Amino acid sequence: MGAVMKLIDIVLFLFFLLIAVVAPLIDAQTCLPLDLFPPLLIDLKSKYASDYGDYLISDKPHFFVGIVWLEILFQWPLAVASLYGIAAGKSWVRTTSLVYGVSTFTAMVAILAELKGSGRASEKLLKIYYPFLGFAVLAILRGLLPHSGKTGYATKRPALSRKKKA
Repeated sequence: MGAVMKLIDIVLFLFFLLIAVVAPLIDAQTCLPLDLFPPLLIDLKSKYASDYGDYLISDKPHFFVGIVWLEILFQWPLAVASLYGIAAGKSWVRTTSLVYGVSTFTAMVAILAELKGSGRASEKLLKIYYPFLGFAVLAILRGLLPHSGKTGYATKRPALSRKKKA
């Protein structure tokens, strides 16, 4: 089980690293003024939207803008904290991973329901969004499963020594 958890940690570390970079530089363009971003990043996002036919990025429906605000204000700090938690081997990374995973899973269900229900999403676009649902499930599992044999919560500490009264 310990090797599986290490593999999950490596995969999640890479995913959280991606989110830590992409969320403020690319995704934030959906809800913040574009003059805050360099033209290179704006062009990169526009090229992605046209190449993959991502109408959520180009049309900016209100529910999607709300989900991006959730990502920037809530999920992004959790991703950064989880990056540190995995790298430093902190026991609380289970909590940050679980909360991040549940939040992302919920957002992805709404996004995928729109993409599938509208009939406007190509298979190419769906292949971009589905992995995020998978990473959310992986983060949830990371939060629910204990890491190796140690739980981090029930550590044995030496009993406090008491002075004996004569």
